[in-house]
Amino acid sequence: MAIIHQAELRPTKLELLEGWLPRQPWFTEPGTAGLRKVGSYRFDDPAGEVGIETIIVSVGTSTVQVPLTYRARPLTGAEPWLVGTMQHSVLGPRWVYDACADPIYVAALAASIMLGRPQAEQYLQKGGTQELLAQSVFVHSTGPKLDAVPDVSSATPRTIDDGTAIETAGLHIIVVRRLDLSGQPVDRLTLTGTWEGQKNSVKLAAISEA
Repeated sequence: MAIIHQAELRPTKLELLEGWLPRQPWFTEPGTAGLRKVGSYRFDDPAGEVGIETIIVSVGTSTVQVPLTYRARPLTGAEPWLVGTMQHSVLGPRWVYDACADPIYVAALAASIMLGRPQAEQYLQKGGTQELLAQSVFVHSTGPKLDAVPDVSSATPRTIDDGTAIETAGLHIIVVRRLDLSGQPVDRLTLTGTWEGQKNSVKLAAISEA
């Protein structure tokens, strides 16, 4: 499960994205005026050290998916994929990364698609109690349930037309950035999502075995 603290963030996540999105080659809008959050979903880090959140935002005519990881310390070798840093009023400084370059996210995404591992339940920490939060995005795997995920620690992301390709451990993972909301048919080993106002399943990510 994911623990969400009642905290102040400086800058906020959307403020970080306002500066970061225009620098991404797959972002086609002229700017980020009117950027708003549609929803988000999370995966669990089995070690409980890294926060894994995918935020879906709307800007202009685009709906964009942004997977992020939150770390207490810099991720070695990941400077090109640093979205920014923020101060968390409970947890302290956090380094925010484009998750496609973070092996913790890649392993969690592969487990969701290949093993059917569910998204994380989210709990709001309020003093000494925890309150279950409603999910704003629901994700589902169309893939067969396999036995294990290969080692993905050598994940290498690269930009493609509408997103990011991650090559690792004999797997070809596509993370869609500019989402197609029309509900196109999807293949096996695909992650799809729905949210309020979006009844058609939207393709979020897919895996092909090399």
